[in-house]
Amino acid sequence: MEKRSNQFKPGNVIFGPEKLRAYFVNNLNKIYAAKKHLVKHLPEIAEEAHFVDLRSAILETLEDVERQLARMDIIYAMLDADQDEGAFSGLAGLIDDAFEDIRLHSKDPELRDLAIAYYLQNVESMEMASFQVLEMAAVKLENRQIKQLIKENYDEAKADRTLLLLITAKYITAK
Repeated sequence: MEKRSNQFKPGNVIFGPEKLRAYFVNNLNKIYAAKKHLVKHLPEIAEEAHFVDLRSAILETLEDVERQLARMDIIYAMLDADQDEGAFSGLAGLIDDAFEDIRLHSKDPELRDLAIAYYLQNVESMEMASFQVLEMAAVKLENRQIKQLIKENYDEAKADRTLLLLITAKYITAK
């Protein structure tokens, strides 16, 4: 077994500005593509929701996602970068899995709602993690406005996840 080199120790890793910018834009593209996919499908998911609170949360999430996309458009402009909407990611696959589960439980509104809540919470969790990494990268890009815009997207994703979690708990424990 080959021993790994320890040449990359914390403090020794150097990201040139272009390498970091390319990384940032590539990953921003992935989240952007997933959010566009989400905007396209959230109204349909909301229609499938049986529980009124869940439907309202989905529509609120849709508004948040639209604001997040607008912030991301500002970031692209600031970086003089174009969106690569072909940069699909696992987040979009998660959304597609949600539709499969919705179809699977089409005749059972309770399980359908649980599937919707489950998948949307997972999507929000992945978005939160992605935004956290991009926020750290934004620090190295040395642009406070980009960092702030990413933080606002993270905060909204976190709030949406928390709301969905509370609704799921309310739904499961309702009598």
